[in-house]
Amino acid sequence: MFSTRFFRIFPGYSHTMSALERCLANNELAEGLITSLKTEIAAVRQMKIEQRKKELREENARLREDVEKAKAKLIHLECASGRPQIPVPGQKAPIKVEGKNVQETQQVVPQKPQKVPESEEQKPPVEKKPKKEKQQKPAAAPEAPIDVGRLDFRVGRIIEVSRHPDADSLYVEKIDCGEPQPRTVVSGLVKFIPLEEMQNRMVVVLCNLKPAKMRGVTSEAMVMCASSPDKVEILAPPEGALPGDLVHCEGFERAPDAQLNPKKKIFETCAPDLRTNADLVACFRNVPLQVPGKGLICAQTLRDVNVK
Repeated sequence: MFSTRFFRIFPGYSHTMSALERCLANNELAEGLITSLKTEIAAVRQMKIEQRKKELREENARLREDVEKAKAKLIHLECASGRPQIPVPGQKAPIKVEGKNVQETQQVVPQKPQKVPESEEQKPPVEKKPKKEKQQKPAAAPEAPIDVGRLDFRVGRIIEVSRHPDADSLYVEKIDCGEPQPRTVVSGLVKFIPLEEMQNRMVVVLCNLKPAKMRGVTSEAMVMCASSPDKVEILAPPEGALPGDLVHCEGFERAPDAQLNPKKKIFETCAPDLRTNADLVACFRNVPLQVPGKGLICAQTLRDVNVK
């Protein structure tokens, strides 16, 4: 009587209880399935382990058989050549040698060695010289790709400059590149840059060119410039750069050659991709050249021209 009245007053309660009972039933069913799956997985795993053990036992048996055959063949060859056999203590199992059973005992009687003629006995054994092993040459390391990373660009400061004694169009500069001694550099800039503007000027220098004589003076680097047919501007390092600062190009690992090989024409291959952009920034394949943490390498007025 109470339950009927209760459900009349609270009609939704019976529906809630029914849903809860279904959830409990589904939960028990799920737990049963999980337990069943765990049991099946354990059984499959055990079956795989037993199968693998069986395979390993069969493989070991084959290997033991192969070893016994090899031992028998070795004993036969040694007996045929007159070598005495030293028995293994406790081993009594016969070993088959070409269809015959040879019983191993605690004592093996060696075959009598054949007599050697006296003339051969007197001859000392000839020692064979060991063959010299051919030394394998180490494999050549793959060559790095030809890009700006192989060019050693550094910041420098011109500490001394004069006209070349034998060439009217050339300057001879002493440039501090952050090294113990300044580098001597010969540049064809007389027609474009006045002498007074060269003194104490900050520049960008390509330092791993092979030294070359220019009208009797050995040039050890190259001053980098933005260049058009009628105008040349020396590239300017960022403010705060110091002699010896390294120039990087993002995306190209800086791994310069110790000295560029003229035959490989590495700089000549990179040169067409060295240009200033519309913002006067010197770039390689449109990626700016920069001194990390200090700024970009720029020209003064020349846009979209070659850098060389």
